[in-house]
Amino acid sequence: MTVPPVGPAALVLSASVARRYYLDGRSKVEIAEEFGLSRFKVARLIDGARDSGLVRIEIGHHGVVDVDLSARLGERFALQHAVVAAAEDESTDALRTQVGRVAAELLAEIVGPDDVLGVAWSRSVGAMARELPRLAPVPVVQLTGALAMPDGDANAIDIVRDVARAAGGPAYVFYAPFTLPDAATARALRRQREVALAFDQLPRVTKAVVGIGLWAPGRSTLYDTAGERDRTALRQLGVQAEMSGVFLRADGEPVAAELAERMIGIGAEQMRAIPEVVVLAYGTAKVPAARAALRSGLVGGLVTHRSFAQALLDEA
Repeated sequence: MTVPPVGPAALVLSASVARRYYLDGRSKVEIAEEFGLSRFKVARLIDGARDSGLVRIEIGHHGVVDVDLSARLGERFALQHAVVAAAEDESTDALRTQVGRVAAELLAEIVGPDDVLGVAWSRSVGAMARELPRLAPVPVVQLTGALAMPDGDANAIDIVRDVARAAGGPAYVFYAPFTLPDAATARALRRQREVALAFDQLPRVTKAVVGIGLWAPGRSTLYDTAGERDRTALRQLGVQAEMSGVFLRADGEPVAAELAERMIGIGAEQMRAIPEVVVLAYGTAKVPAARAALRSGLVGGLVTHRSFAQALLDEA
């Protein structure tokens, strides 16, 4: 059956009723009294305005956060917090800066005086640390050793101290590399006072911020600084992702690698015990790594950007 076209008067009436209902917050009874209509007629006009497209409801925020994608991402992966930066520039540096800035805002919002904050080394966490406003005065704990980068990016101690400076609380920091040439040296370093004191705080950590890398050239700082023997061994073990030194297969299962014995950093079970681990992710090439992290059960929060979030949702 052909639906007759709506005349101008009916169109204006529908628009007026819809405006009263959606914008002015008037009830259907109040609208019915104003226009001399039954409340059933008002209900039909409101429904018709929605169905015809005369009224469009859009949930959005013209700012640095894409609230719609954030909500969808959080619901799809059952995250405690999901925030998507409304980044337009897709260059690596711009994405890292945008994700870091939004992560800083999130951290300032969710960290309270009863928290203990864990911070792992990564470029994205470094970008976050540079953007942090004043935080609640909480202890800050270093979760990994440092990777010295040739381009001069901040090392782990710089990052932890930047975060601790924003928080004004005690900082549990240590001078140690992330990876060592042998397990014996790593064990000896873990017994050093500063390292042991920091790792003694792990059971107290309530929130942590970490980066993520794809186990591939140029997609993980740890991969790029590792030796070829370690790279090959981890590929053969099926490693897809590394999350601040925690190695994961594509299904999210942590991998016990020989390299982990030579690292100064948090382990998978220690990470699992933290109530909320927030991962910072950028660059769509790392989407498989983020998917592995989300499957692992280790992640409670995710900060990323539009194209990354959309890719995660499209593959879901």
